[in-house]
Amino acid sequence: MLEALSYDFIQNALIAGLLVSMASGIIGSLIVVNRMVFLAGGIAHTAYGGIGVAVYFSLPIFLGASIFAVLAALLIASITLKHRERMDTFIGLMWAVGMAVGVVLIDITPGYQADFMSYLFGSILAVSQSDLWFMGGLLAVIIIIIIFWYRDILAVSYDSEYANLRGINVPFFYTLILILSALTVVVAIKVVGLILVIALLTIPVYIAERLSNTLFSMMILSGIFSSVFTIMGLWFSYEYDISSGASIILISAGSLFLFLGVQRVLK
Repeated sequence: MLEALSYDFIQNALIAGLLVSMASGIIGSLIVVNRMVFLAGGIAHTAYGGIGVAVYFSLPIFLGASIFAVLAALLIASITLKHRERMDTFIGLMWAVGMAVGVVLIDITPGYQADFMSYLFGSILAVSQSDLWFMGGLLAVIIIIIIFWYRDILAVSYDSEYANLRGINVPFFYTLILILSALTVVVAIKVVGLILVIALLTIPVYIAERLSNTLFSMMILSGIFSSVFTIMGLWFSYEYDISSGASIILISAGSLFLFLGVQRVLK
């Protein structure tokens, strides 16, 4: 694959993979410890409505998907904070409506030939310079927020009642985590697509969780594992001419099964 690095699109794909992997490692850790996996899945599929809006109005895909995903995150936060018993129903509804809106808007866009596979399974080889700036900016924002509010986010993630007693604004940080999750999901869609995005956010985290004693170390290890899986997946995709998103997830899943097997043998 070394000769492939001379191509700009391969370089962009590699940089994008590393940026998204680090963001996914950090946010994926928060998603797992806050038990938000189902919520993140709902946001991912709702974001497809934003892709449809962007296509229909000729807007940047990231812009449309990000706005739609953030609005979905705000709505989900409002619902889950006030009506947690109805959460499954609302998430399922938003999931379906978001997908339906996206499909309809793409269908009625004049002259647009939809490449559904790129949205469902990622199109990392089509990453542009503007996409890289967006991904890099998001990762920078995530890192700054984690550094600045780490103790508060840690308290909210593991014991929200204790955090509330300490005077921490639990609804604010809960909503903030969901918004960051929404934006991370949007950039991860470019790498692995809607169908596989939850795997990217959870598989490396699951392995890291078994090897970590703190949330911070879990984030670091998750980012490292995700980066390694992404690089290996890109190499596998290049060598065998198959979908990069699916390759990344297969490498991740295979690594997880190998890890579990080794862990069982060592016990």
